[in-house]
Amino acid sequence: MRWEDLTAAEFAKFAKKCGGVCVLAAGCIEKHGNHLPLGTDFLNGHRIAELAAEREEALVFPYWYFAQIHEARCFPGTIAIRPELVIEVFLNVFEEISRNGCHKIIINNAHGGNNQMLVYLAQILLNKRTDYVLYIPQRLSPQSRQDEWDKTLTTPVHGHACECETSVSLVNIPDLVKMDALKGWKTEPLNRLKDLPPGFVSNCWYADFPEHYAGDATAATAEKGKKLLELRVAGLAEYIKAVKNDTVSPTLMKEFYDRSDQVGK
Repeated sequence: MRWEDLTAAEFAKFAKKCGGVCVLAAGCIEKHGNHLPLGTDFLNGHRIAELAAEREEALVFPYWYFAQIHEARCFPGTIAIRPELVIEVFLNVFEEISRNGCHKIIINNAHGGNNQMLVYLAQILLNKRTDYVLYIPQRLSPQSRQDEWDKTLTTPVHGHACECETSVSLVNIPDLVKMDALKGWKTEPLNRLKDLPPGFVSNCWYADFPEHYAGDATAATAEKGKKLLELRVAGLAEYIKAVKNDTVSPTLMKEFYDRSDQVGK
């Protein structure tokens, strides 16, 4: 159920009915090759959350496009919020979601650049007592679902605006996909940092994919998109159900906070 579609009275009832579970699809606004819209991540992520919540009741938070996307600041249209502000906005919104009766918050991450930040957000919650639990599912679980995903694809390089992301977009937002703009364009990593030992460098994505496009989207089809979309939706619906039934995480969080409060006393 979409949060914004409910009246205040309807919201209060539904929050209880769905077990206080809210799904926030974390996307961003950034370049996606030459053929996909700037809002690809949040549009697809939100649609997946909507479809999953139709199968397993949950509230779906409105479109979310405040994210970690500094690696795309060199492209027109990107909205890169200051790091400290992004963290504060996330935490403030989590508090508001919880204040409205949703004490189990699931992040359906739709943007790879958010991965490390979201894990850090989850760790931050151990710093101060909260009345909610944050859940971040793996995108494809179990392994059999990942295997099915891989079998659906025909190209080797993926990562951004590629065959899989474009295929899903051809189902979710077909009117916004401009396949003609590809003109046969495909990319592979440039490996410009290959002489460095394994590790992480802040510009490693730009070093490999300076045009913010990774893979071969010319192989994308709506037929593939339907299969991939079903895998994502089914996985998220299962996760929502598991979160509804989870009593261990809230109990352990309270135990952790209580023990932390006793340190030094």
